[in-house]
Amino acid sequence: MSPSTPPPDAHPVPVYVGLGANLGDAAATVRRAAAELAAVPGVSALRLSPLYGTAPVDSSGPDYVNAVAGFHTTLQPLDLLTALQAIEQRHGRERPYRNAPRTLDLDLLLYGDRSIGLPDLTVPHPRMHERAFVLRPLMDLAPGLTLAQGGLDDLLTRCADQAIRRLDR
Repeated sequence: MSPSTPPPDAHPVPVYVGLGANLGDAAATVRRAAAELAAVPGVSALRLSPLYGTAPVDSSGPDYVNAVAGFHTTLQPLDLLTALQAIEQRHGRERPYRNAPRTLDLDLLLYGDRSIGLPDLTVPHPRMHERAFVLRPLMDLAPGLTLAQGGLDDLLTRCADQAIRRLDR
């Protein structure tokens, strides 16, 4: 069994992943990445939020296209992270410096109700509660979700200074 193959008795865990891009055809890249993620062994029932456009936050370059994917997985967190990074690499992701413009960014936001603090992975994502580009699409998939910092409606209100516009209707 490979490290990414789930054990036969693994129970699916609900997961949310943020998707974003601001180089190339960002909308097409986000949609393709979601399809690739849905095809990963151990991932099931993927739903993609609507796409949203946002100005870069703590970053530079053109506006971003953002979405959130919700799904169930039998993959362990680090195996899922490896799968996410492989998808990023297939789309030409480079990391020349922190918050550089990118062809694709996939962030593991939530892995069930687990808190994970590892050198390469922190879950829940440490800044998701401060980012409208995460909260708005997450609310489309899980409107009643509550984070440690509060409900999505309240958290989104605190991000009112971050312009966000729905791209696909």
